[in-house]
Amino acid sequence: MKGTFLVGTMLALITGFGIAAQAVEKVEPYALEEWAKRSDISNVSLSPDGEKLALLKIATKDGNPNLEVYDANDLRARPLIMDAKPMEITGFYWAADDKIIFSARLKVRDKIDGFNQGVYKYAGGVLTLDKDPKKSQWTKISEIGSVKSTLPTKPNKVLISVYEKGSRYPSYYEYDVDRNIRKLITRESPKVYLFSFDGEGNPQFGEGYDAQTDEFLTYYRKKGSKDWQLINRQHRGNFESWTPVGVDPLSPTDLLVIAHNGNNTTGLWSFNPDTLKYNELIYRRAGGDVSYRSHTNRYTNPDEITAVSYRVGRETKHEWFDGEEKAIYDQLKGLVPYADRMRINSRSRDGNSMVVFNTGPRDPGTYYLLKNSRFMVIGSKKPQFSSDNLADVKVINYKSRDGKDIEGFITVPNTKPPYPLVVMPHGGPFVSENPSYDGWAQLLANYGYMVFQPQYRGSTAYGLEFYQSAFIDGGEGGHKMQDDKDDGALYLVDQGLADPDRLAMFGWSYGGYAALIAAARSPQIYQCAIAGAAVADNLQQLNYYRGQMARFPTSGSLEQIKMWEESVSPIKEVENVNIPLFVIHGSVDQRVPPEHAEKYIKALKKHGIPHKSMWLEGADHFYSTLFYRHNMKFYSALIDFLANDCFGDKEMAAAEVARIDADSMATSLGQVAGIPRDGYEGRMNRSRLKAPSTFVLRESVAPN
Repeated sequence: MKGTFLVGTMLALITGFGIAAQAVEKVEPYALEEWAKRSDISNVSLSPDGEKLALLKIATKDGNPNLEVYDANDLRARPLIMDAKPMEITGFYWAADDKIIFSARLKVRDKIDGFNQGVYKYAGGVLTLDKDPKKSQWTKISEIGSVKSTLPTKPNKVLISVYEKGSRYPSYYEYDVDRNIRKLITRESPKVYLFSFDGEGNPQFGEGYDAQTDEFLTYYRKKGSKDWQLINRQHRGNFESWTPVGVDPLSPTDLLVIAHNGNNTTGLWSFNPDTLKYNELIYRRAGGDVSYRSHTNRYTNPDEITAVSYRVGRETKHEWFDGEEKAIYDQLKGLVPYADRMRINSRSRDGNSMVVFNTGPRDPGTYYLLKNSRFMVIGSKKPQFSSDNLADVKVINYKSRDGKDIEGFITVPNTKPPYPLVVMPHGGPFVSENPSYDGWAQLLANYGYMVFQPQYRGSTAYGLEFYQSAFIDGGEGGHKMQDDKDDGALYLVDQGLADPDRLAMFGWSYGGYAALIAAARSPQIYQCAIAGAAVADNLQQLNYYRGQMARFPTSGSLEQIKMWEESVSPIKEVENVNIPLFVIHGSVDQRVPPEHAEKYIKALKKHGIPHKSMWLEGADHFYSTLFYRHNMKFYSALIDFLANDCFGDKEMAAAEVARIDADSMATSLGQVAGIPRDGYEGRMNRSRLKAPSTFVLRESVAPN
């Protein structure tokens, strides 16, 4: 909605949230039971008319989420509560003002059925709301398949994808939730697949592969046309990005594309699909890749890009095209305590009501409602935690031993350095990480450990050269990628922040792989390693999906082959393990199947290597499958292993250390961490900023 927009300012503190940290003596860590709980609430969103608010809530520590629907004008009123027993609700979407489509899963077997074939079966359903809550009812609907889009411009309709019997390619249907019927929109084919759609449900972009030329193809389908137009070819050996993201609003015959176009970092370009030429560079930075923000009102502006986004250290910054969106964002950020990764999670059709979500190192995730010019707390994902007792995250920059610049993030306990250090590399490995609230890092910091998350070579968002350097001249797993992690730990030792006699590595997935590598390195800098869901045999992991990559090549195929074929394989290094090692694995892990841990543990026993191991029964690879019972078992063993097997420091386990003043700690850390590496300026090629319409800031008192 364009025009006047009303935002209520706060004249009183928002209730239910901690205030700035003060000096506290001997604060006990939170009980592990508190860390083991899953999120209290999640998926908070408004109905299209803004009159109802729905969320998922876990009422008991070992329970499953219920779907709760509230009157958005009175959150104190009793909500409608729905469960889908025996299924577990995993998510939902508003299809209309009175209809919610939900997804759910049900455990149907005790063991995985192969790589990426887990133990859950997924289903869908529709909840129809009535003015009388007792008459509201839900129906399981097998026809729903997978929801591709909720089609915000078409009430009561959603776009679904369905795999017809015997087909490897999905068909797309417009599904009418009122009449329980579906209409075929299009089908993928061996020529054009991986469709994306515009906000009205029209096929817009697709992909293909030319086996004769070994090129990836990008197709475009103009609105109103049934023909696919080839707009880009890119050789398989070219690792540049080329991603169309929509139509250029200033030139509707052109497209907006995020691409390298011969540069080290991506930029946002205007591209002519008929001449196959770039019209102009809109925005690019030399020091990192860019992404984009979409309009917060998906009903009125479903396809509009409102800003280019980029990272500087931990901070995500924006170059705005829409002045009103910028004004809304800036004002909301001024209202939210500990504003960090803040976004508008949901917005009503008229634009006047919205759910705002924030998360950051001192905010595990808080939802707010802006309605009727009042801004109020809905609830927190982790209401048991006070921001006072959580830890800050700082940026560090250092050089690896070969001179490469590396960025990292440290979660800093509220105690005095030097700290025992846990190096926690991210999984992937070819992903981007920029920690906000990280539950594992905060748990460890709460128990007195500094946590270091290195952005080792291969991490994305730092440019093409940095990403390719992990595999282009040979897989660097166990080699330079491992040096990056170790050199960051040693940098923290040199800065007086980490204790050289209390260094550990803990990781999950690829991070678990790195922990296995660390356990067998020499010279050894760590006192122990904890490997979760670890890839232990490189070729075994690669062989799970080698055939699929041959049938359906992607730009990541060569990356995966070179990485895993040419890097150090932990199974071949078992006899070199020289520190206490703890191996943890889910019994139904479909991404890194249990055979990895079974084979590795058997080899440890064969060579007489002391170790500990733990199986998390019923746990898959992913965080969403780690329930309270898994977390309690895992966290208890983790803290005990670090305190006793690794450092032999029971005082550390109890966190019996005096807290220091938060301000003085921040000052000392600021001197060490320095200014995030940037050293470049990005600039617009032309002004695309739309001035805001009338934007009124109206005062109101916060609700009690």
